[in-house]
Amino acid sequence: MMKKLLYLFILLPFAALAQNQYNYGFSGTTADLTTAGWVRTNQSTSASTTLWTVASYTPVTVSATVTALPFSTQTYATGQSCPAPSGQAGGTNSFALVNYTSTSSTLTTGATISNWLISPSITVQNGDVVSFYSRIGKYSATNTASYPDNLQLRMSTNGAFTANPAAGPTDTGDYSEVLVDINPNFDLTSYPATWTLYSYTVSGLDVPTECKFAFRYYVTDGGPQGNNSDIIGLDTFSVDRPLATNDFFKGNFSVYPNPATTVLNISNRNNLEITSAQITDVNGRVVSQVNGTVAQINIADLTAGVYFLKVTSAQGVGTTRVVKN
Repeated sequence: MMKKLLYLFILLPFAALAQNQYNYGFSGTTADLTTAGWVRTNQSTSASTTLWTVASYTPVTVSATVTALPFSTQTYATGQSCPAPSGQAGGTNSFALVNYTSTSSTLTTGATISNWLISPSITVQNGDVVSFYSRIGKYSATNTASYPDNLQLRMSTNGAFTANPAAGPTDTGDYSEVLVDINPNFDLTSYPATWTLYSYTVSGLDVPTECKFAFRYYVTDGGPQGNNSDIIGLDTFSVDRPLATNDFFKGNFSVYPNPATTVLNISNRNNLEITSAQITDVNGRVVSQVNGTVAQINIADLTAGVYFLKVTSAQGVGTTRVVKN
């Protein structure tokens, strides 16, 4: 069948919430990936020369043949200018991407895509939070994809001695552990059409360990002649270490419901003198704050994702992780 066309923290504390161990925002150029220690390898069936790249789109004028750029956030009428897309954090072309051309266009049937983007070594310990944002590359008002995509986050605990995949689409090297699996069933609605946060909390390590993390674009029956695979984006990869103030929170407060949609209720178990409640996103930005005695904080206007709630009292400060649906 004919396939679709491809349209062309520095150590920063989270306001006493977490310490950043590593952060990469995929800005700059594709060459900067290599300079920063990232490795790219395409192990797909009949692999093409396509590898993960940093976006480099330029604005286009919409016509009958060019309807929009990938990663747009709206539709455009004929004659309108479609701007270059932005990454999760807002920078133009500040994200990585990979697509269905990972396999050869000479194939007559779908094939298995296994296209890897591998981080440099990062020392992590139990409790560290690994997070990133992803989305499909085609805008859809209904948040549905034309062709299903899949992305895995995997981890190796062998650090600099990690064996990377090198023997085709079934080879995963030392990345035996799947941490996150987006849309493993290849349906048309489970991969988000807007930048969406995914995270994993490290566990099972005996001591702090040098690890590598690998993003695997993994799609069966994919490629130019397949029924699956299109284009996906990746942004804001971060490894963060929560600080111990969560112990103070657990001893004195509770929050419910969690996850929540509109409000978070704060239960003050020991009648401490609360002076403020603050919500911070994973990048350390304060997105909501209420001063004085507070039992409830409104989160209706926040984007769905993971946040940190910090409660300040006369007796101490406590933080906890909350999720907005």
